[in-house]
Amino acid sequence: MNDKNLMEDILLLEKGACDLFMHGAIESSSSNVHQAFSSALSDALCMQDTIYDKMTEKGWYTTEQVEQQKIDNLKQKFSAQ
Repeated sequence: MNDKNLMEDILLLEKGACDLFMHGAIESSSSNVHQAFSSALSDALCMQDTIYDKMTEKGWYTTEQVEQQKIDNLKQKFSAQ
């Protein structure tokens, strides 16, 4: 397993943790539990962002730039519904 694969796995696990914390906050039965899950979610999102940034620096996580016209078309499509 190389560094890229390891970072991909870590990012995937962190995204899963974010999902669990989000659902925990949504389903929490008290404000204390809600706050605990919300705090954990915030921390996990920060960690996910850091992992993403490191992967982007290494060229392991690339995104494609979309033309403004395509963005405008999608906005128009969904605002019309």
